[in-house]
Amino acid sequence: MNHPVTSLSPPPPAPWSGFWRGASGMLPLCLSVVPWGILAGSMAVQSGLSLPQSIAMSTVIFAGAAQLVTLGLMLSGASVATIVISVFFITAQHFLYGLTMRETVSVLKARYRLPIGFLLTDELFALSCAQPKEKLTPGYLIGAGLTFYLSWALFSLMGIAMASSIPDLDHYHLDFSIVATFITIVVPMIKNLNVLCGVIVSLLLSMVLSLYQIEGAIAIAGVCGMFCSVMIARLRQEA
Repeated sequence: MNHPVTSLSPPPPAPWSGFWRGASGMLPLCLSVVPWGILAGSMAVQSGLSLPQSIAMSTVIFAGAAQLVTLGLMLSGASVATIVISVFFITAQHFLYGLTMRETVSVLKARYRLPIGFLLTDELFALSCAQPKEKLTPGYLIGAGLTFYLSWALFSLMGIAMASSIPDLDHYHLDFSIVATFITIVVPMIKNLNVLCGVIVSLLLSMVLSLYQIEGAIAIAGVCGMFCSVMIARLRQEA
């Protein structure tokens, strides 16, 4: 008598599987933000923050662009309201990151969701987008995010220590590393014509608007680039 053959689905991966794979995958992006972290640490000292405050700036806020903008506004004497509004719009892309990763993260327990939410950065989002969904375990996401977090804290500490011995680090144009970092993030994500056109429109428009010193040039260029990508996708009848 023949018994029906039942197909057994593979067991789900352990929550912490992929931790070291995520950590090693994040290392190249960690190296690319060495100058960025040093600049953030040194600017914290130059803006008048104490040593504990400078350390907390990197370890608690953990947002490179937001930190640099905040410190720059503090040096210029901007109000608290101006700083809060500026940082809100600069980091608004995290809402999109959260919505994109909702399907993967929402099913996890709170003890995994909370650290992933804190560790979510542009770099972690880009790294996760390059991975199949079945490999995005809590261990992978936390391993990658924690590696970047520790690296950022270390590079910021280096900047804090160097601020007293090498003054005016901002004159060395270390902020160019921000551009280099986002290039390494964006280029691998250009996989179709829609994204390519959006990137080109954002790039050219940001250069033109910045040339004419129009406020909010980067934000305007980014929104226009996304609008262009959506329109081209609809014209090509893509999802």
